[in-house]
Amino acid sequence: MEKKFVELINKHQGILQKICNIYFYGSPYKEDYYQEIIIRLWKAYPNFKNQSSFSTWLYRVALNTAIDILRKQSIRPVHVELSEYEYSRPDDSYQLESENKDKLYWAIHHLTEVERAIILLYLESYEYKEISIIIGISEGNIGVKINRIKNKLNKILKDGKE
Repeated sequence: MEKKFVELINKHQGILQKICNIYFYGSPYKEDYYQEIIIRLWKAYPNFKNQSSFSTWLYRVALNTAIDILRKQSIRPVHVELSEYEYSRPDDSYQLESENKDKLYWAIHHLTEVERAIILLYLESYEYKEISIIIGISEGNIGVKINRIKNKLNKILKDGKE
């Protein structure tokens, strides 16, 4: 059981890293929270019954854990500017991609916890039906929320604030 769990976590660690980047953006404790998510996944793993895909189950547990951590600890990550030396990359196209990704994470950080979860799943190309199952709201409501979230993100990026 342990070997299978480790294989699945290694295969899906990108999902966990994205969740941590979105929910704990700029936090010096991001790695600790990543470990907390892994621990909760391990504790919940015996209850995984293959009724949904592993990634759907993983998203549900990991997102609930991230939201729970934020609520329990009442933390709000602080945006930390990196020096040009820390942020520089040898390849300009990679640097531009990295800067755009950082701006997107920064904008997503300004959304509510539920909005973050929805847009994360949307960006991962999950169908509205799957998102509704993971988040626990109706499929029709997901489409409306996604449009509102996109508009809100555009405004945040344009204005540089909420």
